[in-house]
Amino acid sequence: MDPKDSPATPEVSQTVRAEKKKKKSLVREYAEAIGIAILLALAIRTFVVQAFTIPSGSMMDTLLVGDYILVNKFIYGAEIPFTGWHLPGLRQPQRGDIVVFKYPLDEKRDFIKRIVAVSGDELVLKENQVLINGSPIPEPYSKPGASGFAPPRYLADRGGEPCLAQAGISREKYPDQFGPVVVPPAYYFVMGDNRDNSQDSRYWGCLKREHIRGKAFIIYWSWNGNDGWLRWRRLGKIIW
Repeated sequence: MDPKDSPATPEVSQTVRAEKKKKKSLVREYAEAIGIAILLALAIRTFVVQAFTIPSGSMMDTLLVGDYILVNKFIYGAEIPFTGWHLPGLRQPQRGDIVVFKYPLDEKRDFIKRIVAVSGDELVLKENQVLINGSPIPEPYSKPGASGFAPPRYLADRGGEPCLAQAGISREKYPDQFGPVVVPPAYYFVMGDNRDNSQDSRYWGCLKREHIRGKAFIIYWSWNGNDGWLRWRRLGKIIW
């Protein structure tokens, strides 16, 4: 009888089963490792840090078109998906923070602006000078008049919105003269650093606390799409 046609010995059968089991275990280990990595990435993106791209010039020169930034989500308390609830944060948003948030007129879109007034502040904007509680605030980052265009008119009549209702907003009013308004509890007044080229709280009203996703803190990549050059000096720049 040909040896290969002879029935397998118990030792050979055990070896084959062991090899099959080893292969299954190896596949399972890889699958588990990949699954854990995906879950960790999703958890980090949801609760800790998320990447965003700057698509417009509303925050020039602090942030430029083509900047890729990281946003700290746990500092304010990340939103629990599908609930609208937030985890406890390290602190509340403060005046001067640059925040990414859900655009109030279309929550599927993300905007980025700077907080210029917090709950309880009285804000007046006069000839591009921001006054908080009657005193002008230093804003070395702002670019009034930098766009070279006349300030655009208000986008819509939102008289029912608390901040705009106080300011008596109409379609004929220009955003370089605004207020006074007192920011309501759990709201913030945000503006772009490029004042004449920014759709912000002067247009759609105060920002709800629950819409804030997190605080921008670093530029990890920056690409000038016009000439195709990498902006080396901006890589790793801390956002203030």
